[in-house]
Amino acid sequence: MKSDLGTAVPTRRRPVQQRSQERYERLLDACAGLLDEVGASALTTKETAHRAEVPIGTLYQFFAGKEDLLAALAERNLDRYLDRLARRFDAETPPDVAGFVDLAVEEFVAMKRVVPGFGRLDFGLVEQLPAGVADDQHLLDRELDNNAAVARRLRALSGGLFDGPGHPLALRVAMESADAVLKLAFRTDPAGDPALIAECKRLLRRYLTDPGG
Repeated sequence: MKSDLGTAVPTRRRPVQQRSQERYERLLDACAGLLDEVGASALTTKETAHRAEVPIGTLYQFFAGKEDLLAALAERNLDRYLDRLARRFDAETPPDVAGFVDLAVEEFVAMKRVVPGFGRLDFGLVEQLPAGVADDQHLLDRELDNNAAVARRLRALSGGLFDGPGHPLALRVAMESADAVLKLAFRTDPAGDPALIAECKRLLRRYLTDPGG
């Protein structure tokens, strides 16, 4: 059944038992680590299983293949990002769109700097489409592309900030803009170019505060 948050791309089998959950997370951790070391193009399910110290058959119990594995990692990244963002909102209670934008960009940048694999795969692949991946634009949702899926989740988290006329489309456009500028920021400087990050915030604040202006 389709929810208001879209139609997620499921893995072959989600673990239920604790031991299986631990193996599942180890596989995602191994995938993230290998992404940092060799990139998405050289990543293989065989090496991921080896790094996670599980049989290759166990990997295929959870994931249909490389694309499925990357999709699961992208989904985990998004869940963790939204959780971090929600905790910041609870602690700081941004009163307006500008406050939301600043926190959203700051948490994304923080994850880029410290979360394994996030520089290569945040909510979608940062680099070009590798072998073994047929569609890198729908890792999070069957119907929505990755940025649209993230925009929808952010809108749900915003507490009504983006429910006004023009805001849903504006948030979608803002995601594309932020994606491009932040990719440039991290191409320019591995830690994220501060001037470009600040400019990304400024662009989003001005655009989203008055989307019809």
